[in-house]
Amino acid sequence: MATPFHDDDLIHLAAHGVPPLPAEGVSGYVDNENARIWYAGIGAGPPVVLLHGGLGNSGNWGYQVPALVGAGYKAIVIDSRGQGRSTRDARSYSYELMASDTRAVMDALGVTKAAFIGWSDGADTALVLSRETPDRSAGVFFFACNVDSTGTRPFQPTPVIDRIYNHHAKEYAMLSPLAGGFEAMRDDLGAMQANQPNYGADQLREVAVPVWSVLGEHDEFIEREHAEYIARTIPGARFVLLPEVSHFAPLQRPEVFNIEALAFLREVQSQSDGSLR
Repeated sequence: MATPFHDDDLIHLAAHGVPPLPAEGVSGYVDNENARIWYAGIGAGPPVVLLHGGLGNSGNWGYQVPALVGAGYKAIVIDSRGQGRSTRDARSYSYELMASDTRAVMDALGVTKAAFIGWSDGADTALVLSRETPDRSAGVFFFACNVDSTGTRPFQPTPVIDRIYNHHAKEYAMLSPLAGGFEAMRDDLGAMQANQPNYGADQLREVAVPVWSVLGEHDEFIEREHAEYIARTIPGARFVLLPEVSHFAPLQRPEVFNIEALAFLREVQSQSDGSLR
C-alpha cells in the first residue's frame, strides 16, 4: 500500500505547487454584479461546488477534484471575485456578493442545487448562500472559518503561513487580469474577514441545511471552541476534527481531508430528496 502523501510544512507546495486540475470538463466566465467570474465543471454526477479560501484560487483544490470525480461527482470550482482569473468592481468585498457569484455560476451550468465544500472564506460564502437560499444548497462542509470575531486566534506568523502566502502571491501574478492588485485584494479581504458575516446564534439557527463544522487540529487562525459552537448551534450540525493538520489540510494531507469530505457527501446524498442535480 502506498504511503499517503503528507506535506505538513508545505515544503512540497513551495517547490512544486499543486497538481493541475483535470483538463476535461467545461470552463468559462459568467458576468455577475459588475464582475467576471471564472468557473470550471469537471466530471459527471451529483454537483459539488468547491469554494477556495481567501487570496487563493480554484487550483487550490488540485488534490480534491480528482477524488470527487473518481467517486462519481461533478466538481464545480470557482475563482472568487477579485481572485484567480476573476475580476471585481470597486465595491467592498462581502460574502453576500460572493454567494451571488456562486449562484450565477450554478445558473450558468444549469445546476439547481448542489452540495458545498468551503475552505475558510469559501466556507462562509457557502454558509451565507445556504442561509439566504436553502433551496440551492444540499449542505455545507464548513472547513476552517469563523462566523463572528470571537472565533479567531491572535495572528502568529509561521513558515507554513509564509509558504502559502508566497504561493498565493505567485499564482495571482500568473492568473489575474488585475495586474498589481494582490496587496489591495489582500487588504480588502482582511477588512471583510474582520467584520463578516457576524452571525449570532439566532442567524445560525436559521441555517436549514446539513452542516459539518470541520477544523484541523492545529489550525493557525480558528479557535476549536468556535468550530464546536457552530456545530452545537446550527440544527443537526456535526463537529469534525482533522488530526495532525492545520488551516491548510487540503494541501497538507489530502487523503485525510478527502475521506471526510466524501463521507459528508455520501450522507448528504442519502438524505437528499432527489433534487441534487
